[in-house]
Parts: sequence; structure tokens; C-alpha cells
Amino acid sequence: MHFRILILIISIMLSFSTIASAAELTTEIQKTYDAIRSFKADFTQTLTNAASKEQEVRTGQIVFKQPSLLRWESVKPEKELLIVGESVVWDYFPEDRVAFKYRTKQLFNSKTMIKFISGKAKLEEDFVVENQGNDNGLIKLKLLPLEPETGLVLAYVWVDPEKKMLAKTLVIDFYGNGNEVTMTNVEIDPEVDDTLFQFTPPDGVDVEDNTKNN
Repeated sequence: MHFRILILIISIMLSFSTIASAAELTTEIQKTYDAIRSFKADFTQTLTNAASKEQEVRTGQIVFKQPSLLRWESVKPEKELLIVGESVVWDYFPEDRVAFKYRTKQLFNSKTMIKFISGKAKLEEDFVVENQGNDNGLIKLKLLPLEPETGLVLAYVWVDPEKKMLAKTLVIDFYGNGNEVTMTNVEIDPEVDDTLFQFTPPDGVDVEDNTKNN
């Protein structure tokens, strides 16, 4: 399920305080990131198939609210709405008129993933973090997981020290496929209503309810 990787990507983005420490950024940046409670951003996601070298580019908007509420809405090339609530996850495809429902705990069955989504992850505890220096004005960090998983064997993050935020992240899976997300137009601590993280399937939508599965 690709959204497991999406959650991991966003969770890495939210581990600002650890990233700041690893990259030896300023105390001011550290404090700014520690204080983040919500954010909105536009995203561009690039999926790269290692075998064929083909790429798929998706665009949309992310809304996040502490401790772990997430709304990930893709608008191009096809619409998709992923909502991670406290106990339920919805993945809705309006053009196909189908929605998938899961218990949140069902999707985060790895120890690393559970720590991320619960807000308890620390990059230095789950990864070997290597500062690779300046990359076109951004600080590039290499993340090697201490317990590699099929969906994550390597990751990179790029920190913009001037804008005081993380600009891009790349997750590579066991097969060498890449999942890169770049954030722009980031709005820190906007007023975010909890209703954004609720979903009721429209009439006529087929619902595949997986909440009763083990």
C-alpha cells in the first residue's frame, strides 16, 4: 500500500528537531521546528520505477495536525484523498467511486512506522544519519535504517537552512524504487479544524471496509 510510505515520508518531515541536530543547524531553527503544531503545504511526489526508469508525478496538498492527524490530497494526475485519523484511515478515489477503510493500527505494523505515527520516533534511534554536506544550497542527510524493511532501505532528506524547513525527502525501497516528495508554500501553525480529518463516503461510493480484518 503506497500510503504506508507516504506516512513514513511525512513523519520523517515532522522529525524536525532531530534533523536539525544531525545537520548541526542553528538553535533558532531547532526551536522553530520544536514548536510546530500544524502545517499546510503543496507537494510534488515523484514515483520512480527502478526497473523501467518510468516516473509518475503527483501533485496536491498536505495538511497535518499534532499528534498524528494527516490529510494528503492528490489532485493530479488522478484525484485521491488519504485521511489518517486517530483510529481510522480512509483512502478515497473519487473517479473510481471507491473508498478503502482501515484501522490505523492495521497499517503501521512495523516498529519504526508505529514510532513515527505515534510521534515517538527519533531519527538517531532508528537510523544512522550521515551529513552529506551542501547540495545546491540545501543540507543533504543520508538515513540508513537500523532495521531495514521492504518499503524502506534508504532515505535522503534535504534541509533548507535559510527558510528553516525541510524541503525534500526521498525514500528508496528494497527493489530500488524511489518515492520523492518536495514541499512548497509551507504554512506553519495555521488554524486547522479537526473536521478536515474526518470522512463520510458520498452516496454511491463502494466502501471496502477492512477494519474487521486482522
